Amino acid sequence: MTDNTTHHTAHRNPGTAPADPRTALWKAVALAGATLTTLPPERLDGPTPCPDYTVRRLCDHLVAVLRRVALIGRGGDPLELPSVADDLTDGDREAAWETAAREAEDAWSDPAILSRPLHLPFGTLPGAAAAVAYTTEFTLHTWDLATAAGLRPAWDPEVLAGSLAAMRRAVPAEPRGGRVPFAAVVEVAADAADIDRLVSWYGRKP
Repeated sequence: MTDNTTHHTAHRNPGTAPADPRTALWKAVALAGATLTTLPPERLDGPTPCPDYTVRRLCDHLVAVLRRVALIGRGGDPLELPSVADDLTDGDREAAWETAAREAEDAWSDPAILSRPLHLPFGTLPGAAAAVAYTTEFTLHTWDLATAAGLRPAWDPEVLAGSLAAMRRAVPAEPRGGRVPFAAVVEVAADAADIDRLVSWYGRKP
């Protein structure tokens, strides 16, 4: 897809292979994990920019998403797993995250997965496109957690570039709501930071 975000992406020399989208995915997972494990305990019951989630419940949703990523990589049906990991306590969430991250990387270790059709909760995509979709989901929810807790993660330009390049194709501006679980696009300045441009497209107010 071509859109007006391409000037934010790195220019590659002719003939170079496109970046492996799994690299950005694991960077997004790592930043999500670092944010999740540094949340102040007194913020866990507070609200987030996702109206359906408190901070604690959004953490448990992220663990569930990561478990689904691992299952998808093994060829499974992600709907076999719940969307929120209700089996966790505050004391074991970090260990559960680390376990799920290792399992996900193992399940996605074969480069052939990038061209393999994978079953996601919302449809079937090639592995490369699925990696971008989950990179975006982890990034958005990391922003949600950071905003709720007053944290300032170090956003990776490569991670944001891939999500920005795909965002209009992944989620058109209209319609929103119903089967497209995002609020209306929020207008931001043309020179807004990449993370602000990304989250505003998905209905967050930077």
